[in-house]
Amino acid sequence: GNIKLGKFENEFIFPNIKKPSGIYNASLHNCTIGDNTYIAHIRNSLSNYKVGKNVFIENVDVIEVEGKTYFGNGIQINVLDETGGRKVPIYNELSSHLAYILAMYRHRPKMIDSVRKMIDDYSKKISSTEGSIQDNSKILNSRIIRNVHIGENTVIEGAEQLINGSLNSSSEDPIYIGSGVIMRDFILSSGSHISDSAIVEHCFIGQSCKLGKDYSAEHSLFFSNCVGFHGEACSIFAGPYTVTHHKSTLLIAGMFSFLN
Repeated sequence: GNIKLGKFENEFIFPNIKKPSGIYNASLHNCTIGDNTYIAHIRNSLSNYKVGKNVFIENVDVIEVEGKTYFGNGIQINVLDETGGRKVPIYNELSSHLAYILAMYRHRPKMIDSVRKMIDDYSKKISSTEGSIQDNSKILNSRIIRNVHIGENTVIEGAEQLINGSLNSSSEDPIYIGSGVIMRDFILSSGSHISDSAIVEHCFIGQSCKLGKDYSAEHSLFFSNCVGFHGEACSIFAGPYTVTHHKSTLLIAGMFSFLN
């Protein structure tokens, strides 16, 4: 495919070792690689991605974009009603206020249709056949990353599967994805921390949320500063500062905010 390579002049310095930037033991297909990036031990391929500057990628099975993708935007979430009666389409800029209107104002069908169209137009606008791994990101010891946008300063360590989503990280507030994590059809906002074998499917995760310690979440919305450990969430609307930290906790088809 078409390959563009930047210059490789700097080193990545770790406590006990230095690794010079460059490409080692890796297959690339249709990629643009930024300056001073390190890519090594890609067991399958790195395909259809634009990789930024000072990115570190090592020991990953596959990172790829398959065809045209929306990176999780436009996915329908069956929030508050497992049968789908209050579906909320997620996108990168979703707020708790807009999500509340979409879920609760079903008696205003023209307004709901208008908002849905705007979200659909946005999703089409950002769709692409090429993914992005932005500057200063690190991806280590992970397995499958497919159709995922990776924002700057993201750290991914030991993830199992990241499929069809957006990691909207920033240099001021990076995203961290830890060991054993499985995520499908998702959007994460800046400062989110997902770790310890958490399973996330069909979810929007707001700013500075933490999910971990085997937490399971499906068809749910989590807005700023939510925390979920040990338990399970299904079809919940978790407003800001919703916290659950017990193995026996099951939150299902409910709305919560400032809840502990």
